[in-house]
Amino acid sequence: MESQTRGGTRWRRFAVVMVPSVAATAAIGVAVAQGALAASFSVSGQQFKVQAGELVGQDFVQYGALDKNKSGAHPVAVVGLKSATISNLCQSVVIPIPMLNKDVSMKLSAGGGKDKVTAQTLYIDADVLKADATFKDIDIGVPVDGSTKGPGPAPGDLIEKGSFAQQAKEVIFKDAKQRAWATTAGTFNLKGLKMGVSFGKNECFKDSELE
Repeated sequence: MESQTRGGTRWRRFAVVMVPSVAATAAIGVAVAQGALAASFSVSGQQFKVQAGELVGQDFVQYGALDKNKSGAHPVAVVGLKSATISNLCQSVVIPIPMLNKDVSMKLSAGGGKDKVTAQTLYIDADVLKADATFKDIDIGVPVDGSTKGPGPAPGDLIEKGSFAQQAKEVIFKDAKQRAWATTAGTFNLKGLKMGVSFGKNECFKDSELE
């Protein structure tokens, strides 16, 4: 196995975790069951939600992984993109505050105008996605350590050599909604970024919209 250092989700990263990933394929689901997965890094106890009007990504790769926190291991589909343009982004996270017996929500939006959000070399770990998706020049069933169209496995993931992955030259997601555990990115250019913090649950979408 190969390993490099990869950190967990931090508040300073919150503004750059806005990219929807592809839902896990049946083959990745089999890999989860068989344990033939990349061992990924530790994550916080809160998942976050992301909604995007459209994402166009170049050089895509996807493989199975396990993210870990105090509640145990969580199977995810890790998606890597060399570059992406995104419009109408919304991201939200809800943090329970036991001492106040309340929830606090943080919600971000960007790319709502004529200028889109742009990103370079980003990875997202998600367990649910709902979207209309188009793949161009796709290869399904390539070895994760032999992918050629994406940025390769994320730094820090312990790769099971020869395990399942898929790749594509271009991906397009429309009306994308996802639930994710973590992300990393090289650069992110957020046009028209807005942030709000409030008591209660103020999310981009409801859980029922993922069904």
